[in-house]
This record gives sequence, structure tokens and C-alpha cells, in this order.
Amino acid sequence: MSRIHASAIIAPGAEIDSTATIGPYSLIGPHVRIGPGTTLAGHCVIEGHTTIGADNRIFQFNSLGAIPQDKKYAGEPCELVIGDRNTIREFCTFNIGSPGDQGVTRVGHDNWIMAYVHLAHDCQVGNHTIFANNTQLAGHVSVGDWAILGGFTVVHQFCRLGAHSFTAMNSLLFADLPPFVMAQGQPAKARSMNFEGLRRRGFSASRIAAVKAMHKALYRQDLTLDAAQIAIEGLSEAFPEAVQDTQMMLDFLSGTSAQRGIVR
Repeated sequence: MSRIHASAIIAPGAEIDSTATIGPYSLIGPHVRIGPGTTLAGHCVIEGHTTIGADNRIFQFNSLGAIPQDKKYAGEPCELVIGDRNTIREFCTFNIGSPGDQGVTRVGHDNWIMAYVHLAHDCQVGNHTIFANNTQLAGHVSVGDWAILGGFTVVHQFCRLGAHSFTAMNSLLFADLPPFVMAQGQPAKARSMNFEGLRRRGFSASRIAAVKAMHKALYRQDLTLDAAQIAIEGLSEAFPEAVQDTQMMLDFLSGTSAQRGIVR
């Protein structure tokens, strides 16, 4: 039996793996590539230069690969690239990139993306993230691995969310959210670190202690961002097991612009 429903419309040029499934009334554009084992439910529109990897589960009524909501866009062949083993629930909209940035909107692997999520042009999403219902990302937003965004989280353009960060429901981000930090509010403010999430991911007591020390330097000692970075640099000797964690924080903070700043 064919895995492509008879009512689906597949444009000439589309590349669909023989083990992929296309549901009824879905529309697949000519520059779309869909990898093995991916399941696309009914009433989806996949267009643009869109590449979807293996073993994704895409529910009904999704729009993936449409042109960006950017008035400067003039038809350039920008892309949407989705990795492997992602779950994308109903009514999501992922746009292709724009020529003003990398030209690619990218979603990594093993992400759990709930209904009504919007990823604008040039967003970069890592691996193992969770986007709860109605999460909305403006253009050029970066989300690190294992980040969790609560329902109705809204992120301003060009903001970055670090790995293992967490936003509560209805959070509004106008600034960068560093790794490990939990934020809540409108605008969002730092509330704690994502300690429970780190424990669930197997972080040792020593690594969690290092995260607590970073939280203290960033939020409890009334330090400038530059002074906090110096304090975090010194943690590598006290917590040798957490060198990668402290370095990740330093790398993130070094990329924060003075205009944007971090969530405080």
C-alpha cells in the first residue's frame, strides 16, 4: 500500500522517502525533502526549501516552510531545516530564514513542540527542547539544548535562551536568558535555577553546586555582568567536574550585547 494518501498533493520535484507517510489533503511543495519514517498527518502544508529528517511525527494542520513575515523578503531561496525524532503538534507555523541572517530556520533533534507554536525566520532551536502550547518566537531567536518554554511564552527578536533554561507560563522575554536560569513574568525576571531539571538529567551534586554558585554570582552579589563573569571564571578550580558548565555560561555571557543584556 502507498504511504501517501490519494488526496495529498505532491508537487513534482519533492523528495519523499519511501517509508515516510503523508496524510490526506496535505500539500507538499516542489523543494521539500522528507526523510525516512517521518509521519505527516492530514491537512498540512509543507512548502519552500524545507528539509525534514527522519522519524518525525507531525500532526495535522501545520504550516511549515512558508516565507518569513518580513517585509524585506524578496523571494530568496532561504530554508527551513528540521532534524530527527521531533514531535510537532497541531497548528504550528515555522517560517524559512531570511537573507539578512543565516538564511536558515533550524530545528534540531528530539524536540517536543506543542500546539500553536510559531518559529519566525532565522530561529535556531537546539535538541531535546520542550515548547508548550502557544510559545511564540520572533525572528533570529536562539534556543539552547534542553530548554523548556512554558505555555504562552513570547520571545523578542534576537534574544537567546541558554541550554537548560526554563520559562514559566506567560513569560515575556526582552533580554537573553542565560543557561540554567528559570524566568517568569512580564517582562520576565530570573527566579532561580532549573535545579530539578538538572537532577532529572543526571547532573551530579558537584555540578549542581557549581550552578548554584553561578546563580549567586549573577543574581545575589549585586555584581556587574563583567564582574560576575570574572567570579564564574574562578569556579573551575573549586568545581573541576563542572568546567564544561561554567565555560558554557561564560561563552553565553560573552555573546550578550550591551543593548540586549540578560534577564535580571
